[in-house]
Amino acid sequence: MGSFFVIFVIKRDTQHLISNLNSNMSWFKNIFKKEEKETLDKGLEKSSQGFFEKMTKAVVGKSKVDDEVLDNLEEILIASDVGASTTIKIIERIEERVARDKYVSVGELDQILRDEISGLLLENPHAGTGNIDESKKPYVIMVVGVNGVGKTTTIGKLAHQFKSEGKKVVLGAADTFRAAAVDQLTIWSERVGVPIVKQDMGSDPASVAFDTVQSAKAQGADVVIIDTAGRLHNKINLMNELSKIKRVMQKVIPDAPHEILLVLDGSTGQNAFEQAKQFTAATEVNALAVTKLDGTAKGGVVIGISDQFQIPVKYIGVGEKMQDLQLFNGTEFVDSFFKKR
Repeated sequence: MGSFFVIFVIKRDTQHLISNLNSNMSWFKNIFKKEEKETLDKGLEKSSQGFFEKMTKAVVGKSKVDDEVLDNLEEILIASDVGASTTIKIIERIEERVARDKYVSVGELDQILRDEISGLLLENPHAGTGNIDESKKPYVIMVVGVNGVGKTTTIGKLAHQFKSEGKKVVLGAADTFRAAAVDQLTIWSERVGVPIVKQDMGSDPASVAFDTVQSAKAQGADVVIIDTAGRLHNKINLMNELSKIKRVMQKVIPDAPHEILLVLDGSTGQNAFEQAKQFTAATEVNALAVTKLDGTAKGGVVIGISDQFQIPVKYIGVGEKMQDLQLFNGTEFVDSFFKKR
């Protein structure tokens, strides 16, 4: 009887402890989620303020949504770098709604616009909730993009996130054409505390990539992140170089890279569209990261890029801190974009 009682007490106390741990974990997750949303709100503040200032001027003296209001809205969306093609889609949807409902007040326009943009983002391919496919080990990410878009910083922040999740990460410095690129990535590797594979400046980028995946596989790494050169002056050379990097990695990991992540600078607006065109033509980009949204009023570029290229926007950069590279959530993005300050 005594032994049974002891076992019962231990079992009861263990269950109580597990329940408390689960409760505390849930509390921490909620706090983190709240902080993440506040960072997103703040990061899109300039975009949101600029948009609503223009919207207020566009509807002044108007009581209902008419052709003039829609013309003004079209100009505002294009000026917000949503892009002409996506803007036309949004305007046509609102026109259909106005025609159906007969009368739409300007007071309803914000909500209608929010609904239509949310719908558009959900229709387009979007990333899942997880960073990587954990059935692939190591999961290989090849990062592409022009110099200056925040490519190296994005790699560093991703490495930090993966390491924080308990994953073993290896970096590969395959942008061997700029000494600064290798130096910057080395600094990030030291800062985050993850190993880096590199060679001398001018080395064959494919050779660095090969060494990186081979080393990562030998170490039992979970994630490999390969940096690549950001040159656009000759698309054929770029295409050949990226193709060669992929081929040599596949000698070690047949289905590598699992992700080709294109990094775009959101503050460049229409330039980001042009870069996306060039890189999607040069290689099979299957994920996007849009950086530097916190310092610009051009947050609408995320909406247009997501729609026009039919490639998931996986990450957005909304601040300088390690945790300010966030997994993109279309619903939360629209909520922050349309949040009146």
